[in-house]
Amino acid sequence: MTRVEEFLNYLRTEKNFSPHTLKNYAIDLREVTEFFVRQQPSWTEGGEVQWEKLDVLPLRAYLAQAHGRLKASSLGRRIATLRSFYKFLAKRGLIERNVTLDLSAPKIPKTLPKFLDVDEAFRLMEIPQGKDFDARRDRAILELFYSSGLRIGELTGLGIPALDLKECMVRVKGKGRKERLIPVGQKACAAVAEYLEARAEIRPQPGHEEFLFLGRQGKAIHPSVIAKRLRQYALKLGLPKNVTPHMLRHSFATHLMNNGADLRGIQELLGHSSLSTTQKYTHISLDKLMDVYDKSHPKA
Repeated sequence: MTRVEEFLNYLRTEKNFSPHTLKNYAIDLREVTEFFVRQQPSWTEGGEVQWEKLDVLPLRAYLAQAHGRLKASSLGRRIATLRSFYKFLAKRGLIERNVTLDLSAPKIPKTLPKFLDVDEAFRLMEIPQGKDFDARRDRAILELFYSSGLRIGELTGLGIPALDLKECMVRVKGKGRKERLIPVGQKACAAVAEYLEARAEIRPQPGHEEFLFLGRQGKAIHPSVIAKRLRQYALKLGLPKNVTPHMLRHSFATHLMNNGADLRGIQELLGHSSLSTTQKYTHISLDKLMDVYDKSHPKA
């Protein structure tokens, strides 16, 4: 087992990282490895990087060649991955010094999250019409998304046992396998209940029996399918924005904030480990407040 494989196995078994996060770590480290094998063969042996022998200069060489083709956020993620990997190597006693601490992370420009306004969100919920399986499923997905602020991976990973439609609650496993209990609106619960009637006519494939949202073939629906159908619905509405599943999560949080919800409460609902991650929504709320002020105050 290579050092990278040991690290990924550690993240999977001991840190309980999600498959999505593990995939990103694997992609990052594979790219770094391929660079050294191709460009810096003196630092490799048998196709594996000699991480224990590397100093900071070869790592800077990798980042320099990646600088022109990667966004600052992607470059920052590569550095974060390398730091986590080297921290693991240090913990195992495989390196004397974590040289990644000498790497400078790029400054990432702060951008406010894009979101739908309330009217756009409401109209989007009404687009999937009809009693067929696809319409019921998509209506339930949109309603649950907007009502709960789930991440796309959390929604596609939901199992039927996680639902309590009587109390309108859903139990979610988020990042780091942390569980949280989220209240769900009555309309979303009704849409899910209606979908479950249609789902009963689908025969789930082995291993997919407990997943809430299925495709017609009986497999758990893939995030890319939801993203594609969401774009199609947005086009029908004539929305100029590139609507994504994450935009519904942002809309959920923004609308809560603009209607006076407590920041700590929003943090709990979104499953953010740090309040600073949630605080970006305060800027949106203040923007709205300033807009109201500018339009309404006689001395504005």
